[in-house]
Amino acid sequence: MPEEREAQLLKKVKDVRMVKKVPERIRSVGPPGRPMAMNVRYGTRTITYTLRRSARRTLGIEVLPDLSVHVVAPMNATLPVIEAKVVAKGRWLLKQFRHFEEFLPRTPPREYVPGESHGYLGRRYVLKVRAGKESAVKLKGGELLVTMPERDDREQVRRLLAAWYYGHARRVFAERLQEALPLFKKHKFGEPPLRITRMAKRWGSCTPGGRILLNPDLITMPVRCIDYVIIHELCHLVHPYHDQAFHALQSRMMPDWALWKDRLER
Repeated sequence: MPEEREAQLLKKVKDVRMVKKVPERIRSVGPPGRPMAMNVRYGTRTITYTLRRSARRTLGIEVLPDLSVHVVAPMNATLPVIEAKVVAKGRWLLKQFRHFEEFLPRTPPREYVPGESHGYLGRRYVLKVRAGKESAVKLKGGELLVTMPERDDREQVRRLLAAWYYGHARRVFAERLQEALPLFKKHKFGEPPLRITRMAKRWGSCTPGGRILLNPDLITMPVRCIDYVIIHELCHLVHPYHDQAFHALQSRMMPDWALWKDRLER
């Protein structure tokens, strides 16, 4: 890139101090295909991103559901220009961060004592613990009943409930995925692998490889909330980015999606 063009781009950045000057001999470092960890300042925030060189002619920036930022740059792009473009995309990057952070589980800390309230499929159940020869968990009326030999062992209550929730999440999530897949029949992407994994900052995500990830805490929400997250992630198999085409597809597949999104955000 000519020096005058580079200078013009750098001038567009509001805070030029965010862009570090790099000696000429290392202005285009980074072997093709090998990622590099980089940082740049945007306002008061430090944005960390992975930089990879390729034979492409333009620079691409992507935010993944795990909030990681990936930049793919042409081989001849200099570091100051790359950093300037990342800064220029700062507002868009923060918007993407906020979107994925909307899927934060909001389950309060638990003590696993009798009388505590626990959720399942949108309803609240009162935890009841009783002594018994065999360990078991079941719903009975408005109670979440835990039976085990040592009724005062709170850690055992936690483990039993965790296993119970996880087992129900596997079954319900698989059922809801099967219910949603026919909506996407014409897109012909097949059944994506489904994985349940605890995520600190989201309810669900879709990996670049096409795997659907769902947070086990989602089992505490209404079924239609589960449907919304699954349909949202399936839409990403058709449109990776949150552009107009993505939102149009999501609205066709689930016209009332905003209602259930709002329910997740309460």
